Amino acid sequence: MPALQSVMGHLNHAFSKDEIGKLADARESFAPGKGLDTSLFVKKGTPLHKAWTDYHGQLPASFQETLRSIIYHALSTRPATQITFAWAPGYDYELTMWHAPDTKQTKGGITVLVKSRYPSDAHPLKK
Repeated sequence: MPALQSVMGHLNHAFSKDEIGKLADARESFAPGKGLDTSLFVKKGTPLHKAWTDYHGQLPASFQETLRSIIYHALSTRPATQITFAWAPGYDYELTMWHAPDTKQTKGGITVLVKSRYPSDAHPLKK
């Protein structure tokens, strides 16, 4: 879905080496008990924000909380840990995450891959 690819681009920009410091100042927006609001990355009221909000509402609660927690953790490290986000089509919901640790030579980072059906593609079990 092009909208999800676009949202991932916004997330990747916000979590890039040059931008993550600004985002770290807003880390409490992702504290436990908070939702996963992307208005920090995608302007509220835009078609792209609506597409993300609609998609996010379809994600299982466990995914929503996992993504929020990963973001909160990454923004809580000093310096903040970069995250790379990706979406791919899939049959069921899947979430794969890996964390490359820092080394003496380079900073590590977190990668998050979310797989799901296209938002308009109803799961056969919901029919």
